[in-house]
Amino acid sequence: MHNRKAVYPGSFDPITNGHIDIIQRGLKIFDNILIAVLENPNKRPLFTTKERVKMIQEIFSDQKNVEVKSFHGLLVRFAKENNAKVVMRGLRAISDFEYEFQLALMNRKLDPEIETFFMMPNVKYSFLSSNLVKEVSMLGGCLKGLVPEAIEARLKNKTYNSYKKL
Repeated sequence: MHNRKAVYPGSFDPITNGHIDIIQRGLKIFDNILIAVLENPNKRPLFTTKERVKMIQEIFSDQKNVEVKSFHGLLVRFAKENNAKVVMRGLRAISDFEYEFQLALMNRKLDPEIETFFMMPNVKYSFLSSNLVKEVSMLGGCLKGLVPEAIEARLKNKTYNSYKKL
């Protein structure tokens, strides 16, 4: 029996309960999930790559079949280097589909051996995005149920400090 490993890429700035839901449900299908935290300075993340990796590692510290690494460059190259044949992606709404479809087709062109696996979120997370969470936090809104408590405290601290600078 071979190991079924999926890569779940994203900026995870920050990781939300929607991401966690996809990962937990993905573990019912795949033996291992490698969470690939994108290093993309053009996105101007709120949390550094190291902070995002560390937060995710803390959340999944008790799950041996979840690994977290940062990456930059081509996702298909990262997947191949990490012996994964599947890229797992979440689709929240129709608006996500076109972009994700284009990415999946480009990844297939770059490496036909890498498959893309789409998952729908739990309906209660279908509206949730990291950007929305950051905005709500920056404006002092309630984050309960949107992110893990450990992330909530860090997020409030970061957004409060960045909001003061505006």
